[in-house]
Amino acid sequence: MSDYLGLIARHWWIAVLLTLAGTAGGAAYNESLPREYVSTASVLVRPAGLDANVAGGRTRDEINLDTEAQLMRSTAVVAGAAKVLQREDVDVLASAVSVEVPPNTAVLQINYAAPEPAQAQAGAKAFAQSYLANREGNAKAELERQAAALRDKIKDLTEDLTKINGKLSDASPKSSNYATLDSQRDTTVTQINQLNNKVNQLATETVSAGTVIREARVPSRPVKPTAAVNYAAGAVLGLLAGLGVAALRERLDRRVRAGRDLVRSGVAVLGAVPGKGAGCTEIFTPFSPGGRAFNRLRNEVVAAFRPGEQVVVVTGASRGPAATLVAANLAAALSRTGAEVVLIGAQLPDSLTEAAPLARLVGVAPTPGLSEVLAGRVSLAESTQRAARTPSLHVITTGGTATAAGMLQSHALRDIITTLRAHADYLVVEAPSTSASADAQSLASLADAAILAVETRRTSRPEVADAAEQLRRVGTPLLGGVMMPRLPHRARRGTTAAETTPAEPAGRPLLSDDEEPVDAVANGHKPHADEQTIMLAPLDASALTELDEAHRQ
Repeated sequence: MSDYLGLIARHWWIAVLLTLAGTAGGAAYNESLPREYVSTASVLVRPAGLDANVAGGRTRDEINLDTEAQLMRSTAVVAGAAKVLQREDVDVLASAVSVEVPPNTAVLQINYAAPEPAQAQAGAKAFAQSYLANREGNAKAELERQAAALRDKIKDLTEDLTKINGKLSDASPKSSNYATLDSQRDTTVTQINQLNNKVNQLATETVSAGTVIREARVPSRPVKPTAAVNYAAGAVLGLLAGLGVAALRERLDRRVRAGRDLVRSGVAVLGAVPGKGAGCTEIFTPFSPGGRAFNRLRNEVVAAFRPGEQVVVVTGASRGPAATLVAANLAAALSRTGAEVVLIGAQLPDSLTEAAPLARLVGVAPTPGLSEVLAGRVSLAESTQRAARTPSLHVITTGGTATAAGMLQSHALRDIITTLRAHADYLVVEAPSTSASADAQSLASLADAAILAVETRRTSRPEVADAAEQLRRVGTPLLGGVMMPRLPHRARRGTTAAETTPAEPAGRPLLSDDEEPVDAVANGHKPHADEQTIMLAPLDASALTELDEAHRQ
C-alpha cells in the first residue's frame, strides 16, 4: 500500500491533469450528443359506456391497463397520431412514445421524446388524443354491434309472431290449440318488447373512454444526454488513465527515490540527509538535522572499522557533488570527536561551475592540492591545510584544474596514503563517481571501507548496482549508501575552481590587519610553534623516509 501511496504522491499532477482532461472530454462528448426532450400527458382511463373510474388496480375486469399501455403503439393509435401531426414516418413515431402505469391507479402516463421541446409536447398531445379517439371509436363500434344483434333477434321474433297470429286466426277459440298459440304470442310479444328496450338503452348509452387529466407541457430541459453522468464518466476515465500513466512512468523511471530502492540494488542504507537540495550544500552544524545525521553516520563508520582500519573512501554512484558533501561532512563529524582527520579531495568537479567544491566547503585555498603533489610540483606538507573552523581537520584539496588522470593509480598515491595513515586517526577520501572513471576503484583498493553517496531523483538504480559491484570487485567492504536530496549542480556562471575564494569562518575576516600574509609554508594559517605537527612540515622525496622513522621511534 505504501508503494501505491508513494506513486500517487510523486505523480499526483499526472492524475490531476488527466482527470481534468477526461472531464473536459466528457463535457465535449456531452455537447456532441443530440438533445432529447420528453413531454408527458396523463390520461384517466374509464370503462366504455360507464361514468365511473376504474375502481383500482391495473387488471380489473372492465379494463386491463397493461393491455391498454401496449395498445398505445398499435397501428390504429400510431396512425391517428401521425394524422394529427401530419407525418408519415409511423415507425419513428411508434419508437418515440412510451407509456407508464403508476401503481394502483387507472392512469396512463404517455411520454413522447423528440429533439425539440415543441415537438415533444405536440407528440404527447397527439398520442393522447389518438388513443382516446381510438378507444371511443372502438367502444361505439361495440355498442353498434350489440344493437345490430338485438335488432336481428327482434326481426326473427317478429316473423315468429306473424306466424302465430296467422295460426290463431284459423284456430277455433274453444280448441286446446288456440290456448297454446295464444300463450306463444304473449311470450313472443314480451321478448320483442324486452329486446326493443335493450336496443333503446344501447342507443342512448353515453360512451366515455377516458379523459386527459394532465395536458402535455413544453419541457424546459432535455432528459438526454445526462451531463452529470458524462462528466463523471470522463473524470473517472481520465483518473484511470492518469493512474495508468503514473504507473508506467514509475516503472520506466529507474531513479532512486527512497531507501527501498537502494536495498533492491543490493546496498544497505547507512543514512539519509534531511532537507532540500539547496540547503544541503554546506557542512552542517553539529546539532542541526543534517549534523545529527552525519554524527550517526560517523558512529556507524567507526563501529564498522576493525583494529588498524582508518581509511574510508566516499564515492558517488552518479556524477555530481554528493560525494564531496558526504565526505566533507563525515570528515567534520569525525574531527569533532578530537581525532586527527585528513580529508583528501581526489575528485575534479564535473564542470568549472560546480555548486559545492571541496575547498569552498571547508574554507581553505583551492591550491595547491593533490594534483600538484602527484605531479611533483609541491610536497605533501605544502598541500596539507588546516580547516578554518575545525582545527583537527586537515584538508588536501583536489588541486588545480589540470586533470590528475592516471596519477590516482600511481605508486605515489599509495605512498601518500601510507604516510598519512601513520600521522592521522582517520582518512576520508573523496573519490570520483564510479560512473565517471575507474579511479574510484583504484582509491577504494587503498581504503579499508567504502561509502556510496546517492542523490535521490537523480541517481539511477543501475548506477547504484554498478557502483556496488565495482567496489566489491576490488575487495573493499561497502558499508552502505548515504542518501542525499537532489542537489543543484550549477553555481554562478563565470567562476572557476581556481578562482573560488575559501569561505570565511563565521565571525572573522579572511585576513585581518594584525595577521601575517599567507605564505606557502603556513598554507593560509598563522604558524604557531606549539601547534605545528610533523604532518605540516615540508615533505619532499627524502622527507617521507624521515617521517616513517620518526613515527617508529
